[in-house]
Amino acid sequence: MELRNYETVFILTPVLSEQQTKDAVEKFKKVLTDNGAEIVNEEAWGIRKLAYPIQNKNTGFYQIFEFTAAPTIVAKLELEYKRDEKVIRYLTTVLDKHAIEYNERKRKGLVGKKQEAKAE
Repeated sequence: MELRNYETVFILTPVLSEQQTKDAVEKFKKVLTDNGAEIVNEEAWGIRKLAYPIQNKNTGFYQIFEFTAAPTIVAKLELEYKRDEKVIRYLTTVLDKHAIEYNERKRKGLVGKKQEAKAE
């Protein structure tokens, strides 16, 4: 089966303690690794303001995973998101070659900086 690159973002309810948040993140990370996914990158964006209230909450804890896996894993991961009442939103996307390249440049710190003008 062909492996694909994915990125998943989920938002946890802000009323969790720090330990509960870490446990929830580890749970979803374990779902990925137990099903054969290789985690390429993970970022905890922390508590951020939501664009609109969700379940009467104005903030949420954002977590992002970039991973490589077989296409069947997405259904298992999203089922776990749906079952967990701590998750208020989630989104999983397939990354194309341009997104993969962009993420690699972002990790190296090359995104957001102005390119130096080339002397001719």
